[in-house]
Order: sequence, then structure tokens, then C-alpha cells
Amino acid sequence: MTAPDPTTINRLYGRSTGHKLRVQQAALVDTLLPQIAVPAEGELSARVLFGDDRPLHLEIGFGSGEHLAHRADLLPDHGFIGCEPFINGVATMLTQVRDMGLANVRLHVNDALDVLRRLPDGGLRFLYLLHPDPWPKNRHAKRRMMNDGPLDLIAAKLAPGGEFRMATDHPVYLDHALMVMQRHRHQFEWIVERPSDWLTYVGGWPETRYAAKARREGRTPHQFRYRRL
Repeated sequence: MTAPDPTTINRLYGRSTGHKLRVQQAALVDTLLPQIAVPAEGELSARVLFGDDRPLHLEIGFGSGEHLAHRADLLPDHGFIGCEPFINGVATMLTQVRDMGLANVRLHVNDALDVLRRLPDGGLRFLYLLHPDPWPKNRHAKRRMMNDGPLDLIAAKLAPGGEFRMATDHPVYLDHALMVMQRHRHQFEWIVERPSDWLTYVGGWPETRYAAKARREGRTPHQFRYRRL
């Protein structure tokens, strides 16, 4: 019997709204978001989303979008898909899209698994899962994205040599993620040479506000890079 995880329970957990949006944020949700929203149906190839065959990146749970915006600005000839159900974070990301003139970003305000399933196999160059909700209680472990079902799906969608980047500052999630990744060594190679590699950032990987908050509160952010075999 398959163990329950986000690919089998088919339910999105966590909040989708917070404080009331400011007038300008609400206006961006009404006007800009429909222009750059991921199509509701059909395959999500680079050509469908951006009109050409550029490399694709996907960020699952982009929060307020500072990492997604930084990467999109750094690589303007690549295509970036951001998935985030929390509308306040989406509104903040939309502000960055407007202010930075990011024409290479598409957003999905719902479950990332819907987008991931509709991507062509081998269609992604990078996938980012940065500081996801740790769901620290044992009975909530099935809600974690770092589980066998999602990792099999991620492996299918990453091109050979593509990179999966994961970060967490939560010790329970850290132990769980490393345990699960051990079961997927036939699909992923850990890109690491020394312990300092998972305590520092490679070029082009900015620290998010969640990681900065963790440091202020005495927790250590850990960063991991895996190459699709």
C-alpha cells in the first residue's frame, strides 16, 4: 500500500489569506495576475508559457517572492514559474514583477502539484523548495512535500543534470528530508564536498526573509543541492 503524502491525499493545507491587501496590491491581483497566470488547463511547456523553448525553473511555495524575483532578474532568458497559495505573498511578488519589469515570470495561486503534473517530463532545469512548512508533528508528516511521491514526480520533471534545491531551518524537517533523499539516491546526486556547503549559499542563491528570520531566532538555515541523474 502506498504511504499517504501530498500526491495521494490531494488536499492543500495551510492558510491562503492573511491581512487585508492594500489598495495597490488588490489592483495588481485584479489586473496583472490574470496577464501572467499559469493556464488553468493543458500541458505547461516553455513554448506554451513563454512562446519559445527556454529553460524552465519552478519554485514551490515562493512566499513573498524575493528568491523568485532575484533569479528571474538574474536569468532573463529563462522562464520562471512560481506557485504560492497565500494571496498576500502573491501580491508582494506581483509588486516585484511590476517594479523590476520581469517578463519571464508566470504565477499559479494554488497547489504546486497541479503545475508539476502538467509539465512535460524532463522539462525543468531547476526546481526550488525553500523553507516549506515543516508540519513538525508526526501525524502531519504526510503533508510534507519532501516525501516519496512528490520526489518521484520532481525526478520525472527535471531534465537529466537538472538541479533540485531545498532549504530548511527546522531540525525535524531537516532530518526527515535527509532520510527521504537517501531513498532516492538512484534519482538524485547530492552536490556536496564539505559540511560548509550546506551552510552557505552558492552564487545566485539569495537568502530569503524566512532564512534571515531563522538566523535572528537562533536557528540555522541549511541549503541542499541535488543533481538529477
